[in-house]
Amino acid sequence: MDEGLSALRSVAHPVRLRMLSLLTAQPMSAAEVARELDLTHANASYHLRVLHDAGELVVESEEKIRGGTAKRYRYVLGGDPEPSVGPQAPEDHVAWQQATSAEIVRRLAQRTKGPGNSSDIETWVTPETWQAAIDAIVGAMTMLHEEARPPRTEGTIHVSASSQAFVLEDRS
Repeated sequence: MDEGLSALRSVAHPVRLRMLSLLTAQPMSAAEVARELDLTHANASYHLRVLHDAGELVVESEEKIRGGTAKRYRYVLGGDPEPSVGPQAPEDHVAWQQATSAEIVRRLAQRTKGPGNSSDIETWVTPETWQAAIDAIVGAMTMLHEEARPPRTEGTIHVSASSQAFVLEDRS
């Protein structure tokens, strides 16, 4: 992988975003990820390596399987739902947002009735209000990551949550 590739750019792929979400709930091998996301084993392995090399995944365990070694990967949220390791050029943020947007469109096609929220705003607020909003967003996303369960666990519902919040340049 390109040494200059940032972690932000490494997740700028819809399949990798799905992998991070899946691996939040439990560690999985490439074979398990491939089955869950309907990918080939080779494709799943490639994307897992890219995420691991970028520092987005940890190897939680390794096990011997049929003469080989299967790594079980896990995504551990570092406190900030948006990846923050490595250089973050503006084009990295744009690539990440484009991948996130494509993934949200895929998820919207699967949306069902139930509690939800969608919101957008561009406005001016005090720094204190902004900090309180950021703290609430980070708190909500952290809670969802920490409470994530394996797919189709009894008593759970399949949900999607995304957030983008940032300060804009004032071009007055």
